[in-house]
Amino acid sequence: MAEAGDGAIQVQCLKDINLSLDKGDRLGLVGENGAGKSTLLRVMAGIYRPQEGCVKREGKTVPLLDISLCLDDNATGRQNIRLRGLFLGLSSEQISAHEQEIISFSELGDHIDMPVRTYSTGMRMRLAFSISMAVEAEILLLDEVLAVGDSAFQAKATARLREISDRAGIVVMALHSSPAIMKFCNKVAWLQDGAVRMLGECHEVIRAYDQFMHSKEKTDA
Repeated sequence: MAEAGDGAIQVQCLKDINLSLDKGDRLGLVGENGAGKSTLLRVMAGIYRPQEGCVKREGKTVPLLDISLCLDDNATGRQNIRLRGLFLGLSSEQISAHEQEIISFSELGDHIDMPVRTYSTGMRMRLAFSISMAVEAEILLLDEVLAVGDSAFQAKATARLREISDRAGIVVMALHSSPAIMKFCNKVAWLQDGAVRMLGECHEVIRAYDQFMHSKEKTDA
C-alpha cells in the first residue's frame, strides 16, 4: 500500500504474475477472498491496465465477470436480452437468433415480458446467465458464474458452461468450488496475497490448496 501524489491510496493487488496460456488450456483460479482472482481476470480482460508489464491476447476475448451487469430493472426480460446481448458484443442478428433459446433455458415463461424489477434474485440470475451463455469467444474469462438458481438449474448451468467452454480456445475461471474447478480445468493457479503461490496440474494444486484451507480453519477455530 502506498500514497499517490494526489493523496489517493494505491494498493498493490497483484505481484509478479507471469502466465502463458495456449489453445486448449482451461485455467482455474483459486484463493481466499481478496487473493487477487477477480483483479487478475479484469487485467486479462483489459478492464484494468497493469502499472508494470503487459497483457497480450490473440483472439476475441469475452469477460463474463458480472453476469447481471447492464440488466435494466425497468425493462422486460425480453428487452434485457437485447440490451445485455449488445453489451456482450452480439449483433442484432445473433441476438434474434438466440432469443428463443435464451428464454427457454432461463425457464422464465411468461415472466419474460414482465419488468425485471418484479423478478426474484434467482430469476434475475437465471436470465443473466442464459444471456451470457449465448456468446462465442476464443478467450473466455469467467468469475463465479455458477451461483445461479436452485440445485436443478445449477446442474443445467454447469452443463451449458461446459458446452461454451469446449467451444472456446482458452478459458480462465475463478470458482470457489474445488469440485467444479476439477471438472472444468486442466491447470490451476493458486493466488495468495496477489501472487501465484502455486501453478500446475489440477489435482496437485487443488489438493495443496484444500489442505492449506483445512489447516487454516483448524488454526482459526
